[in-house]
Amino acid sequence: MRTIFIIISLVISTVTFSQVKRDTIVNDAILIESDSIEFTLDEVTVLKKIKFDSTKEKRYYYWYWKKVHNAYPFAKTAAERLIQLNSQLTLIRSKRKRKKHIKKMQKFMEEEFTEKLKKMTRTEGKILIKLLHRQTGLTVFDLVKEYRSGWKAFWYNTTANVFKLSLKKEYHPESKAIDFLIEDILQRSYSKGILDKQKPRLTIDYFALSKKWENMDMITVIKNRE
Repeated sequence: MRTIFIIISLVISTVTFSQVKRDTIVNDAILIESDSIEFTLDEVTVLKKIKFDSTKEKRYYYWYWKKVHNAYPFAKTAAERLIQLNSQLTLIRSKRKRKKHIKKMQKFMEEEFTEKLKKMTRTEGKILIKLLHRQTGLTVFDLVKEYRSGWKAFWYNTTANVFKLSLKKEYHPESKAIDFLIEDILQRSYSKGILDKQKPRLTIDYFALSKKWENMDMITVIKNRE
């Protein structure tokens, strides 16, 4: 388990108003001549309230909710670091210096996250692998292959399989119920301000998927999670 988590650590509104004559802006609002007030509001997503069929189902949901919350920050940070790394690499022409810079970033990620990642459970590790695909658009296997050698990517994937963790796992909430459950937890956490929202690199229509999965057996889905 330690080996796979070390590898993961390495990869790891302005609103415009149409104003009429003599409008006045007061404390982020517009005071119209007729005394009506139009406020600037943050975008709000209203989600359908979850209805649990039993206390057992509720316990299962919030157990998995905690696992997703433990894994998400690492995926978010890894995506931010990858964007930063790619941006920096475009300014480096020397192949030797590019390799040196990548190695430096890997060392930074390892020092920052290795100890924390080693404490994650297998379930959290599986969620993290899926979320890394959601946030970067690449599987962990592809990330390792791109920034290391293809042979090492193969080797690490083989090692991960020993612990039942495949680095090639992808995130598909449109076809896998457990992935949609992860997406549902993220969207609800975003709307409540519990998690900092980061736009995924994958195209996901949450509301369309909500209709598809509205009758899922949550306990069975979590029990049979991949």
